[in-house]
Amino acid sequence: MPKRLTAIIQREGDGYVALCPELDIASQGETIELARDNLQEALELFLESASPEEIAERLQREVVVTRVEVADDWVPSTMK
Repeated sequence: MPKRLTAIIQREGDGYVALCPELDIASQGETIELARDNLQEALELFLESASPEEIAERLQREVVVTRVEVADDWVPSTMK
């Protein structure tokens, strides 16, 4: 059964960067879909080639992705 991991994708310049925080592996792509696909490939390659000890050492079992609210004083008026 496949293991579900987290992918955090954000725009960077003209493309997107995708990060898997559980294993601290990142990739990139010109679109969100390409960044996600490239991250999936990077994860699969890592899991195929890494030793069980390295995987266990890097694996963060509890990752929480949530939003927090902060005052908007710092937000440029163009973003409000």
